[in-house]
Amino acid sequence: MTALPHSLTVARTATYYQLGEPTAATRELWFVLHGYGQLAEFFIRHFRVLTPDDAPEHTVVIAPEALNRFYLGDSLSHATSRVGATWMTREKRSQEITDYANYLNQVYDRIRPLAPTARVTVLGFSQGTATASRWLPTLPEPPARLVLWAGAFPEDMEFAAAPALLSGAIELHTVVGNGDAVVTEESKIRQARFIEAHGLRPVAHTFRGGHTLDAGVLRELGGE
Repeated sequence: MTALPHSLTVARTATYYQLGEPTAATRELWFVLHGYGQLAEFFIRHFRVLTPDDAPEHTVVIAPEALNRFYLGDSLSHATSRVGATWMTREKRSQEITDYANYLNQVYDRIRPLAPTARVTVLGFSQGTATASRWLPTLPEPPARLVLWAGAFPEDMEFAAAPALLSGAIELHTVVGNGDAVVTEESKIRQARFIEAHGLRPVAHTFRGGHTLDAGVLRELGGE
């Protein structure tokens, strides 16, 4: 007898981290999505350059943490292993995409009314670029900017479901370090052709460094 899969929706606790205080005076609101094996608690620290202590309401950064956590490394002792998170795997991928899109929209719906006039930036780093791209069509409203950092649109990106991106109403920015060993030259060429084929004209940023965030580029984006 073959075992048949069944699914049900359950409530669970999700975590997000926040820099700054969202208010009616907030001018910039960032939603930043971490990469594979990272945790939002540490990822969000890179964005402190955007949030001055003397004006915590000016720019607010929200870093949701992926729902799936796991132990990193090959250590046999989980008591000492570092923990990371991932947005999805190939297993039950369509369900996981739906789940994280719903989760991210709940975070958005909680924060956005507190800063209703702020310019919204969605930034994805590494694996988070695919997550941000797949989240985009389901967002309650299109963000002002989409930043793909050290990653790319997934090949199954539903561009038709994100007309604001195709029309240019959403600013598209790409960022990559000149020493990034994860983003190969072949993948850069393939993604450039993919973007061009959809008529997109991204603003490209580079920096001296590897597969990481860069304070200088963040300040540049924050100052626009």
